[in-house]
Amino acid sequence: METKKYQKLSVAALSISLLPLATFIPVLMKITLSDTVCSIWAGGNIVCVVLSLLLSVICVKSNESRSAINIASTVISSVWAVMMAGIVALALFINFVQ
Repeated sequence: METKKYQKLSVAALSISLLPLATFIPVLMKITLSDTVCSIWAGGNIVCVVLSLLLSVICVKSNESRSAINIASTVISSVWAVMMAGIVALALFINFVQ
């Protein structure tokens, strides 16, 4: 029963970790979004990354529920998190240099 719960949770974590890729849809369709919509979308991406990282760490922590989906979700979420941290660090660095 626990394994089924972790399987559903890992699929949800993988799905949520891929949601930030939806940002490319307006770019590919050449749709210009207002600043408010861009800010809301960025906030949604941050929430998706944090939530998927949290869910995938919960799933990977258990030895019997570790699978390829869990590991892929953890890797994808970690890449997103490192990218976000790098953008924040770069913004802070540029702010202090100027």
